[in-house]
Amino acid sequence: MEFVLFALTLAGVAIFHRHTLAVGLTGLAAVTLYKLAGPGFHAGAGLAGLGAHFAAEWVVLVNLFALLTGFALLARHFEDSRIPLALPALLPDDWKGGVALLAIVFALSSFLDNIAAAIIGGTMAASVYRSRVHIGYLAAIVAASNAGGSGSVIGDTTTTMMWIEGVRATGVLHAYVAAVSAFLVFAIPAARVQQRHAPITRDSPPALHVDWARATIVGLILAAAIATNLFVNLRHAAVADRWPFLGLAVWATILATAAWRRPEWSVMPEAARSSVFLLSLVACASMMPVEELPAASWRSALGLGFVSAVFDNIPLTKLALEQGGYDWGLLAYAVGFGGSMIWFGSSAGVAISSRFPETRSVGAWLKHGWFVAVAYPVGFFILLGGLGWRP
Repeated sequence: MEFVLFALTLAGVAIFHRHTLAVGLTGLAAVTLYKLAGPGFHAGAGLAGLGAHFAAEWVVLVNLFALLTGFALLARHFEDSRIPLALPALLPDDWKGGVALLAIVFALSSFLDNIAAAIIGGTMAASVYRSRVHIGYLAAIVAASNAGGSGSVIGDTTTTMMWIEGVRATGVLHAYVAAVSAFLVFAIPAARVQQRHAPITRDSPPALHVDWARATIVGLILAAAIATNLFVNLRHAAVADRWPFLGLAVWATILATAAWRRPEWSVMPEAARSSVFLLSLVACASMMPVEELPAASWRSALGLGFVSAVFDNIPLTKLALEQGGYDWGLLAYAVGFGGSMIWFGSSAGVAISSRFPETRSVGAWLKHGWFVAVAYPVGFFILLGGLGWRP
């Protein structure tokens, strides 16, 4: 019954895109009430079991909330630095410029949240293609942002969750074997389609001034996150799960540099709402009886990638972490890139749809972005065939 309620919650998220927070919180309430009235929690029955469950989960949840909101401010710092506006001047003047732009999105997503990378990519595409961006190319931007973040623990919410739960940064790095392979499959046809639809014009705004102070702040925030994670897990592993050190380090850096360059606090309400929604799904997933799931294998990882095209990949990742036994790099690619196959399968796709409403058609996305669906299994099996299953 827990899985039925969870599946209904995810289906509600997929159907009611404008009311995702309400759906997520309703699902969390339904699962919690069922567990209270029926089988109880992993830590016991009743309110005592509920309290013990969240006593074990609160560090992960607080860390995730702090990172999601902190990275939203980081992304705005990077955007306000005006570096994204300077990048188009580096692009070639033909279809190879479209490939280069997708490569920039891929690279940005390795250290920015994939949502931020997709939004920046969409902004650049609207500039160099004079707002005539093909749906297939928009699907490729989403795919590039999800692929680029799949091998980096600071590049995607799913990999950050793995990092918080104790997976080493090098434990997901080999996802880039699949991600780069998939990129080569979808980037060229997407760029050619876009070039036929609207040729590239790569002029950057005149007298563009880059704010290097904001760019430096971005680097400091990322450095603080990485240094804190390494210090705590390598030198003080016994207390790593007792306090949200990672989230606190990110926010301490944001506040310490606020007098140098004021953060764009206006993004916080939306970032907080999105974070609470995702945390409601993560909390639901933490209550699932994972011992009843199919055993972890490359087949189940491949299947989770296809499932993530229609259901949010955050709770799917949480289920996999609760279950254990996965090759985390292969799983990171699967749940990260798999969500690119349909526009609402990833947060990056939903973010792009807010800027380009024409993408909100499953049929149009699959018809014009078919190369993304082809690229997913190609990348998966290249990684599996090259390195094997390494749980």
